[in-house]
Amino acid sequence: MTFETIAAKLADYKGIDVTTITPDSTFEELAVDSLDIADLVMQIEDELGVSIELDHDVTDMKALVARIEEAKNA
Repeated sequence: MTFETIAAKLADYKGIDVTTITPDSTFEELAVDSLDIADLVMQIEDELGVSIELDHDVTDMKALVARIEEAKNA
């Protein structure tokens, strides 16, 4: 799953403009809280049939994409 796909899902989920989301965007900058991320990750887990580990190190889009890629390749 690419950054663009995840950004589009997040933008749709939060009702924000996808062009405002960059790989370096932090969740704080995007006004995305931990519950939003957990819900988004659960949707992605269901789509991909994987388990994605989240912890306090996942604070931006780049880290989220990396975790998703790790789960896909595990």
